Amino acid sequence: MPNKKTKSPKRMARHKLCACIALLVFLAISSQVVAAADDDLFGGAPSASETNPAGFGQPDEWRRGRRRFPGTLFQWTDRAEPHGGPDLSEPLVTDRPDFTEASSTVGLGVAQLEFGYTYALNNDGGVRDEAHSVGEPLLRYGIIADWLELRIGVFPILSNSKSAAGRSRNSGVEDLYLGLKLGITPQEGVLPEMALIPQMTVPSGTDGLSADAVSPGVNWIYAWEINDFLFTAGSSQFNAVLASATNHHSEFAQSWTAAYTLTEKLGAYTEWYGLFPINAASAKPQHYFNGGFTYLLTNDMQFDIRAGVGLNNAADDFFVGTGLSVRLP
Repeated sequence: MPNKKTKSPKRMARHKLCACIALLVFLAISSQVVAAADDDLFGGAPSASETNPAGFGQPDEWRRGRRRFPGTLFQWTDRAEPHGGPDLSEPLVTDRPDFTEASSTVGLGVAQLEFGYTYALNNDGGVRDEAHSVGEPLLRYGIIADWLELRIGVFPILSNSKSAAGRSRNSGVEDLYLGLKLGITPQEGVLPEMALIPQMTVPSGTDGLSADAVSPGVNWIYAWEINDFLFTAGSSQFNAVLASATNHHSEFAQSWTAAYTLTEKLGAYTEWYGLFPINAASAKPQHYFNGGFTYLLTNDMQFDIRAGVGLNNAADDFFVGTGLSVRLP
């Protein structure tokens, strides 16, 4: 029979989860109310002189009520018209398939669903571990303004472990991921396009896969479009990690990726990333190298494949995956 100590945090976790979901629903509804109020107050498309009375708004972004807000939270320089942010006339920009997230948001009122499958293998010390991450759905939805994006992720997983002692199997859903992406700056010359993601996981997963605690973190992304062929970006993250019931620690993650435009529809990327435990008794740094391809089925739909290898003993040996991303403007 479970003791009260075990049940009480679970109940508290459910209350926190309900509060988080209620807040996210409120933000989503608020974004629509703001857009509707903007329509009523300012009505119709303005003249060019009305568009930027105080340095806000983008003349080409007036559809769906996206009126009096810049595409990013800040600008590098004081220009006559704000620039940067999402461009719905261009193909979608996805967080998949690399480790480094996109440095741009999806845009106010735009929903983008990214999902996929990953298989990972680690064979170390006579133990063979296999993991299947199935679905990996991430919903990105623009709220309040072009520079703000709501993020909700769910990660079902199936794992198998085989050793001389026998086999074990575990399946279920990891803790719910919640985040907000803020478009901070556009690129201006050598000054990067930047985004910031305050994020967390909340204890809602299957027993054995849940951390049973809120795990907060933050992700800073910075990117440069070098030319029509090459794009490069990096990310720096700090996250709380629960490796076991008694092993709480923080983790720093660093990545760098280079993306290549091969044709109008076909792209490729290569990437390194590392995971660095902080104040962890037994966890060691992990280094990975991976690459893959993306293919635009339409401007609003992208298919991807990827594969990667671990570069040291602490990392998984190998992983491979595929996915699909769909934008709903």
